[in-house]
Amino acid sequence: MSVREPEEEQKTEEEIGGVDRDPQETSEWIEAFEQLRVYHGEERARFIVRQLHQNALHNAVELPELVQTPYVNSIPANEQPQFPGDLAIEKKIRAIIRWNAAVMVHRANKASDGIGGHIATYASAATLYEVGFNHFFRSRENGQPGDSIYFQGHASPGMYARAFLEGYLTEENLENFRRETGGKGLCSYPWATASATSPSPWARSRSRPARSSTT
Repeated sequence: MSVREPEEEQKTEEEIGGVDRDPQETSEWIEAFEQLRVYHGEERARFIVRQLHQNALHNAVELPELVQTPYVNSIPANEQPQFPGDLAIEKKIRAIIRWNAAVMVHRANKASDGIGGHIATYASAATLYEVGFNHFFRSRENGQPGDSIYFQGHASPGMYARAFLEGYLTEENLENFRRETGGKGLCSYPWATASATSPSPWARSRSRPARSSTT
């Protein structure tokens, strides 16, 4: 399709103080897009916007950089199975673990100013960890070695908080976060491996909600 160039140079909105120089044209574009969205759906609307964006880039039109790329799900929504767990209960447990992890680090720093600790790493990835613990990670049984999961050390407060919730760690352990030299504390970056030959508090039978991990 050929496009005729304007006979005289057009001023930009920036040049006229940010004022819409042609409100009617703008309204028509918005109305056309709304018609597209209503009658053909959001997926089609997104496709058209992406095509316009590509066309603008091709013609060297400066636009703010998009910080997201289109998400492509390999499984159509209508073919996805039901979530195998209880979303409400798992959300509540996840909130408790987040809280315990944050309070453990906070109390450690009140007891020993500047001792440090990381809160955001686990808090931002708690859902991923919990889905793994509850539905994917496997411990050793029936002659199988089980999984070895290597977590980022900065996420250790969340792992400790989960172990405490399940009864594998005591409140005294949590009170001594980053003060492990006395034998009852918890180190900053645990390295013990849960495997067939190296048990840990997180290596347990399939019947337990969280199974095998390495921190």
